[in-house]
Amino acid sequence: MIVYGLNPVIEALRAGRVRRLKVGPRGDKRTDEAVALAKTSGIQIERVDAQVLERLSRGGVHQGIAAEVEAPRDYSVQELVDGAAPHPPLLVVVDGVEDPHNVGAIVRSVDAAGGHGVIRQERHAASLDGIAAKASAGALAVVKIATVVNIARALEELKNAGVWTVGFAGEGGEDYDVVDFTLPTAIVVGGEGDGLRRLTKDRCDRLVKIPMGGAVDSLNVSVAAGVALFEAARQRRVKTR
Repeated sequence: MIVYGLNPVIEALRAGRVRRLKVGPRGDKRTDEAVALAKTSGIQIERVDAQVLERLSRGGVHQGIAAEVEAPRDYSVQELVDGAAPHPPLLVVVDGVEDPHNVGAIVRSVDAAGGHGVIRQERHAASLDGIAAKASAGALAVVKIATVVNIARALEELKNAGVWTVGFAGEGGEDYDVVDFTLPTAIVVGGEGDGLRRLTKDRCDRLVKIPMGGAVDSLNVSVAAGVALFEAARQRRVKTR
């Protein structure tokens, strides 16, 4: 798979996932940093013209650099739960989020808030390369991802593992900040258009909403996930003081 842009490429280099680095004719200090990392690891470096980078990035903002990388390891739901130890798991389940910008932004928020992974469905989900990798600002190189066939079944697996599933929906019966996020928690968010699917809602332990104080009645899914994650991070930080 291809990632492009300085942050995604540098993080992929640090994670040891890059097979080949492609560098354009122009560079700066951060480009030099990426090249130095590649040389240290014995990674092949190829100098290419801007047209090659445009083609690889499909017109995205490549910042003069791209890399061929190994596909990220796919974890199981149980591995995400177990990997959180000794902390209570904090996961995000994305139900039908197809915009790669949103997927990348959610993964970035998971990393920034100290979350332990993302669960996504195999079908009707954005690819994890290209735009998603760029939007994640490198977080896709470090955040654990579990790709499942069925979200509803994954929610049942989480419950069996002792993880509370909290769905975010406009019709939620209570505000999101009444939830005790210091418990093992999976934040469940839905697709850009219709939100959570009915079967997903039915499987959640509780449905909550983010109260809106303006003219619009909802938030972008990646923003909503970020709000939830940082409320969880706040609660957990307060508890440890």
